[in-house]
Amino acid sequence: MDNIKSIIAKNITQLRQAKGMTQLELAEKLNYTDKAVSKWERGDSIPDVTVLCQISEMFGVTLDYLVKPHKETDETGIKLSETVRKHNHTFITTLSILLVWLVATLGFVVIALTPFDTHLTQWLPFLYAVPITMIVWLVFNSIWFTRHRNYLIISLLMWSVLASIQLSFLVFGVHIWLIYLLGIPGQIIILIWSRITYKSSAKPNYKGFFSKSKENP
Repeated sequence: MDNIKSIIAKNITQLRQAKGMTQLELAEKLNYTDKAVSKWERGDSIPDVTVLCQISEMFGVTLDYLVKPHKETDETGIKLSETVRKHNHTFITTLSILLVWLVATLGFVVIALTPFDTHLTQWLPFLYAVPITMIVWLVFNSIWFTRHRNYLIISLLMWSVLASIQLSFLVFGVHIWLIYLLGIPGQIIILIWSRITYKSSAKPNYKGFFSKSKENP
C-alpha cells in the first residue's frame, strides 16, 4: 500500500510540475485545498478514484499511468512535451500581439499619406494598439497561462483605454484629464475582486465534504 502511495505521489508531482502548475492551482481545479494536494504528493494519502480520473483527464494520461512507476525516459518525454506546448503557446501569443502592431503600423502609414494628417492623428493607431494588445494578451492568458496574471492585464487594459480616450480628445483640442479619476475606483474594484477570488478559490468545495475531511483531518 505504501508503495502505491509513493508511486501515485511521484506521478502527480511530476505531471503537475511538467504542466507548470503550483499545488494551489491544481487544488483549485479539483475543488480541493492545497493541503490535500500536498498530502497526496508526500504520499501521506491517496485521492479517491473520482479525483484520480479528474487528474488523468487534466494531464492527458490514463488512470493506469497514475498508479504505475515509469522510467526516466517516459518522464522526460512528458516534460519535453509540456515544454514544447508552452513554447508554442508563448509563440502564438507573441505572434498575435505583433500582428496587432503590424496593423497599427499600416494605419500609421495610411494616415501619414493622407492630406488630413497631423502630427497627433498619425500616432492614433499606435495609441489604440495598446488596449487591443491588452485584450489579445488577456484572451490567450485566460486560455493557456496562469489566470492570476489576468488582474494585472485588466488593470493595464483599463488605464490604456482611459489614456486612449483622453489623448483622442486632445487631438481636437479638448482636455479631459479628469477621466483618469475613473481609474481610481476601477483599480480598487480590480484589487478587491482579485482578493475575493483568491480567498474563495482556496476554500474546499463542500460537495463531497466527508470524503475531503478524510484528506484534511
